[in-house]
Amino acid sequence: MNRIGVPALVVRPGEGRSVSLGGMGVIFKVSGADTGGAFAIVEHPIEPGRLVFPHVHQHEDEYSYVLEGTIGARVGGQEVVAGPGSYVIKPRGLMHTFWNAGPGPARLLEVIAPAGFETYFMELAEAGDPDRRQELATKYGVTYSSDWVADLISRYKLKLLGS
Repeated sequence: MNRIGVPALVVRPGEGRSVSLGGMGVIFKVSGADTGGAFAIVEHPIEPGRLVFPHVHQHEDEYSYVLEGTIGARVGGQEVVAGPGSYVIKPRGLMHTFWNAGPGPARLLEVIAPAGFETYFMELAEAGDPDRRQELATKYGVTYSSDWVADLISRYKLKLLGS
């Protein structure tokens, strides 16, 4: 919000609070408070070879736009590789994961609709306790699964976030 209580019209490069999730950052660009809860936008810088734990969202859809690098993703039974300018759609109710598939940095712009899940990242980073992930997952309607982890780590030489 600006000094007169109106949401900012511009979010400039480098602006937004950021947190780290052990190999992936979260930079908060547009909050649900800015959009009346319709959506939120975060930016995810991801270290090479980092894998997000496979999960399902009960309440929101995610739309990832690749800004930089190469992103691998598995959404349901489909596996894709996406470069800059590509969109990866991760609908609610469908197991998904993604990883930095390239040798260099990668960055995603993530639109979360409806808003609300962006606060999960903040709470997870502030908790500092990986065991709290399940408690927060329940609160935010997220289910984790390790079903794909061993295969993806083996095939792509990945490392889970936080490890």
